Formats: sequence, C-alpha cells, structure tokens
Amino acid sequence: MKATILVTGGLGYIGSHTVTALYEAGFEAVIVDDLSNSTEAVLDGIARITGVRPEFYKEDLRDPSAVNRIFAENSRLEGIIHFAASKYVGESIEKPLLYYENNLCSLIHLTKEALAHGVRHFIFSSSCTVYGEPEEVPVTEESPVLPAVSPYGNTKQIGEEILQDVAQAEDLNVILLRYFNPVGAHPTAEIGELPRGVPQNLVPFITQTAAGVREELKIFGNDYSTPDGTAVRDYIHVMDLAEAHVVALKRLLAGENKQKVEVFNVGTGRGNSVLEVVKTFEEVTGKSLPYSFAPRRAGDISAVWADTTKAERELGWKASKTLADALADAWRWEKKVRKIK
Repeated sequence: MKATILVTGGLGYIGSHTVTALYEAGFEAVIVDDLSNSTEAVLDGIARITGVRPEFYKEDLRDPSAVNRIFAENSRLEGIIHFAASKYVGESIEKPLLYYENNLCSLIHLTKEALAHGVRHFIFSSSCTVYGEPEEVPVTEESPVLPAVSPYGNTKQIGEEILQDVAQAEDLNVILLRYFNPVGAHPTAEIGELPRGVPQNLVPFITQTAAGVREELKIFGNDYSTPDGTAVRDYIHVMDLAEAHVVALKRLLAGENKQKVEVFNVGTGRGNSVLEVVKTFEEVTGKSLPYSFAPRRAGDISAVWADTTKAERELGWKASKTLADALADAWRWEKKVRKIK
C-alpha cells in the first residue's frame, strides 16, 4: 500500500509542486485547500503531470468540523504536510488579525485532529522570516529567532512553538522546514506561481512585466547595506524545495528523526540581490526589463540566506537547480499562462 499524505494548501504554489514530487516518489495525496490563493484548475495541471487526480477537499481549516470530517473520511493517512496559510509580509502588516486567525487557528485544529486520529508525522511549512533581521548571514538552524518584523513572520514563530510544545506532550514527530525564497515552476509548465492581483513576490512581478502585464518592475529599496543597495535573498527552485519535503517525510516515516522536533533550513546557501535576479532573467530570456526604484516596504529585511549544512548532512538533500534554471522555468510558465509564443 502506498502511504497517503494529507497536503493542506495543496493547490497553492509550493503545495502543488510538492504533490507532484510526492507522486513521483510513490506516495498518494489528499489535498485540502480553501482556494483563497489558488484555483481548482491546478488539479488539472497536477493530473497532467502525474496521471492521477488527487482527492480534493475545498475546505477552510479554520472550521474545526471540516477538519474533523477530512480525517474521519481518510483513516489511511500516515502523515501531514501543512502549507495552508496566508503568506504575504506586507498584507500581514495591513491585516494582522486575518493572519493570526488563519495561520494559527488552522494549525491548532489540524494538530488536534491529527492526534485524535493517530497521525503522528507532521511537516510544517515554516520560513526564514523566523530569524527576523539576522545579525549574521548565512543563518544556521542555531541562529537566534529574533523578534519578527511582520505578523506573518510572527505566525511562523508561534506555529513552531505550538508544535514544539505539542510534540513534547504528545506522540507527535515534527520536522520544521524553514524555507527561503521559492521561485520557478514545474519544468512541464503545467503548474507554477500565479498570484492574484499585483504580485507581492519578485519573480512573478518580473515575469508579468516581461509579458507586458505590468508596465514596469518596482524594486522596493535601493539603499540597503548590500553591495548594490537592493535586498538580498536566497532564491530556491520550487522543485528543489518540493523534493526537500519528500526527503523529510521519508525520514519521519522511517523513524530516522533524532528528536521529536527537528529543524532544517531549505535554501541554496547563496544570496542574490534583486538587481542580480533582474540581470539573470534578462540573460536567460533575452528580454529587457523596465524597472524603477520605490521606497522600502515595511517588514522587508536587508539580507538573508541559508547555511544548508545541516540539511545536507542529516537529510542528504541539497538544492541542485540554479537561479537561471528557476527563472527560465518561471518564464516558460508565464508564457503559457499568457499564451505567448
């Protein structure tokens, strides 16, 4: 029997790519998503890639009765990968209560039902935002968890604390994956990042500008203490990130975890500035990008990238795709969405 995994937020950007990686690795998935930042059409893309249309629940995890029903109807679940959350730093500053309710209540209901139904393996979608404005880079898993600079980052810190406390009190094994900046799309261009409205993340803003959807790229801040004045991030291909979830899941299912809660950074180990990303996109695609500078956004930090030594040592996982690979895949996806040849 193939192990069946509950994937919350499984039609979102990272979730959908992870679902394809799960099927490629021999798992099955049950997806729950409220479609607040995705569409049911993503299921079609997953089906075209995998040959399987996963079982799907359109539910809001803030509703405890819905969460209970999902578990009651799926007694074969062996693990959970929890992506479902509101995810934009700027929006979280504008709508903090939405973020605290959505990101924390859903986690509490999900964890409670997992314990009630004997599901003991839990992978949590965390974030490098838990490190706040780091004092030193690259950051390791031992770097201080500093005060969050946004409600979004704070929900990730609190989410980690909830799972730490529950795992100590209950029979629950957890891996916290702190990701950096996922970019790119599935190489088939069947699924990718498709934000609603004006993109909050850099790469879809770049690809939409190249496609003519946006007049120009806005670069927020050119006065950071970085080599070219623009913010520096660790951009990881979404398929490398998806593979990290599969490797972490196998570790839990095999009982190879060394502690009840383990933490791993998931990045490339390299930082790139916004201007470096723009230049790389232009080199990869041959497209010239119009851009202008705008003031810094609240909640943005100057520079962060990962030390991935622990993930390489303990998980045997290392990012294999380059920034150029990710940008080429993102552009292929954008062209398909916009029907550009």
